[in-house]
Order: sequence, then structure tokens, then C-alpha cells
Amino acid sequence: MSNWQDKLSTLVYSTDGGKIDNKPEAPTTLGEGFKDGVIKLTRQTKGRKGKGVVIIEGIVLPTNEFKQMAQKIKKKCGTGGAVKENTIEIQGDDREKVKSVLESLGYVCKLAGG
Repeated sequence: MSNWQDKLSTLVYSTDGGKIDNKPEAPTTLGEGFKDGVIKLTRQTKGRKGKGVVIIEGIVLPTNEFKQMAQKIKKKCGTGGAVKENTIEIQGDDREKVKSVLESLGYVCKLAGG
């Protein structure tokens, strides 16, 4: 086995870029909007032991603004929630309250599902 000095003798410094992978940039927006431009509010209890959540779908914003939007909604509704995939989940079953908050922010909303 070679010693560390032999390994250092093969080390070369180069200002050339070498192999640089030009990876495509990560998407700057989170969420895919619907063609009609309306935000859908659905109620869901599946996998939550019967507790309801409001799922907000259809908001198209840059990633950092998407999380800030979730914070605003949670704060105004006085509940918790999460940003998952392309949706915002708000704890509780008060779709009307979430709808009024979104409409006050200038969005067109529609209650979807049961």
C-alpha cells in the first residue's frame, strides 16, 4: 500500500472546469393550477382517523411564497396545517372560513366534493 506522500504527488490543481454537469434548475413554482383558474377546496378525512382537513388545490406561486401563503391561511383560521406536494392542508373542517380568507386575498375559490 502506498503512503500518503505518494497519493499527494498525483494530486493536480487545475483551473479548468473539467466535467461539469449542467443540471436543469429546480422548478421555481410549486403547485399546478387548474385551467379555469379557480382554487378548489375539498374536505378529506381519509387516513386521519376521522379528523377532517381542508385541502387547497390550484394555487400557483413560487416555492417561498407558497409556504408564506400557507402561513397566512393558518394564522387567519387559527389552525395548523402543512404544505404537501402541490397542495396546502389546513386542519379542521371549516371550508367556509378558508374560502373567506382566500377571497380576501384576491383568489376565486370553489367548494369541491362533499
